[in-house]
Amino acid sequence: MTHWLMKAEPGDYSYADLERDGVVAWDGVRNHQAARNMRAMRRGDRVFFYRSVVDPAVVGVMEVVKEAYEAPDDPKRSFVLVDLKPVQPLPKEVSLRAIKAEPRLAGMQLVRQSRLSVSQVDQAAWALISRMGGLEP
Repeated sequence: MTHWLMKAEPGDYSYADLERDGVVAWDGVRNHQAARNMRAMRRGDRVFFYRSVVDPAVVGVMEVVKEAYEAPDDPKRSFVLVDLKPVQPLPKEVSLRAIKAEPRLAGMQLVRQSRLSVSQVDQAAWALISRMGGLEP
């Protein structure tokens, strides 16, 4: 299983919205590197839900339930959607400040490429952020 992190702006979509909606098509990604990451996602992969912009933090865990498929609003077929469902909110949000303060997380794409909206998270980083957020990895 591969792990990921996907960003959402709180005014656009929140973890509470995801819990209310159940399964959602993750759309709006218009960056080629992020789209490549979405194409690499497999059913069952776990994904951190990251609230960006206002009080940025990892706030929950999602699961990929449908692998990449064409975005219907993209005539060039460059971008894709994946379907996700909520798994659980983190008992304690893990702020971007806390992530940047942890030397073991310095290599994360979130830290190195802060504008990338979909990034892979290695097993060690997943386990550490999970523990920081009050979950057992």
